[in-house]
Amino acid sequence: MGKILLFYKYVDIEYPKQVQKWLQKLCADLHLTGRIIIAHEGINATVGGSEKNTEIFKTAMAKDPRFTGIDFKESPGGEHCFPRMRIIVKNEIVYLGLDPQKVTAKNGGQHLTPEQTHNLIASKPNDLVILDARNDYEWRIGAFEGAIKPDIEHFRQFPKFVDDNLEQFKDKQVIMYCTGGIRCERASTYLKEKGVAKNVYQILGGIHRYAEQYPDGFFRGKNYVFDDRIGVRVNADILSTCNLCPTPCDDYTNCMNAECNEHYIACAPCIEKYGNTCSTNCQELLATQKVKPRPERNVVSACSL
Repeated sequence: MGKILLFYKYVDIEYPKQVQKWLQKLCADLHLTGRIIIAHEGINATVGGSEKNTEIFKTAMAKDPRFTGIDFKESPGGEHCFPRMRIIVKNEIVYLGLDPQKVTAKNGGQHLTPEQTHNLIASKPNDLVILDARNDYEWRIGAFEGAIKPDIEHFRQFPKFVDDNLEQFKDKQVIMYCTGGIRCERASTYLKEKGVAKNVYQILGGIHRYAEQYPDGFFRGKNYVFDDRIGVRVNADILSTCNLCPTPCDDYTNCMNAECNEHYIACAPCIEKYGNTCSTNCQELLATQKVKPRPERNVVSACSL
């Protein structure tokens, strides 16, 4: 059994392509897989490999002054959790669709530790709002109790959601959260700059760190992740149902119709009944060979932790 490392850091990187070349060689030498995004504003990554090689990787990163102090979140896994290693240079390390020089993590909401978060929620202040900064397919299988959950498919839609719902945050203490913390860094800046909330907080380390400390706390269900695991169970609560029947279920799969490839929740009996397709239509198309089956992988292509 190996490890999966989830990490990010907002830090000025003058020459992202140089960092890209260095990491390409380092990860190839260590047989790591995953995805790393580099931009002038920082780095965002999820990588898998053996325990030994992920430790070597962490040590190598720490030797670079730009990457010291990174909070490496670790989970059981390994290089098999990703199809390959992709290291790419982009304008933003998570695509919010706003100028990273104007909406910057430097102006983000106050970080709360998992303990501070837990205690604040437990105290039940009347002006507290909990805001999920993730996409709808993520919060379907796990979320904080009572959270506002935006009906969005992409993070770039989050600013419009905020603009359309400013009244919900007026004179409120707002706790924002996401998988590992990275999306809240700039999303909290956006909310702060609207000037409506009393206070804007973000959970240090996101759901990952909170769930480590409070597995039976206010977050219920699974933490959605962007590798072959798809959902990491935090506690026994099941928040969703199968897309094809009323059975409580929180297991994602992808439709075997390659032209569809719908990312959907399905229970084991329905996967068998419908041949791992999301509908009778897709099942019929595959049965009559009018479409090709997708490769048997159950992982989405996006990476926004």
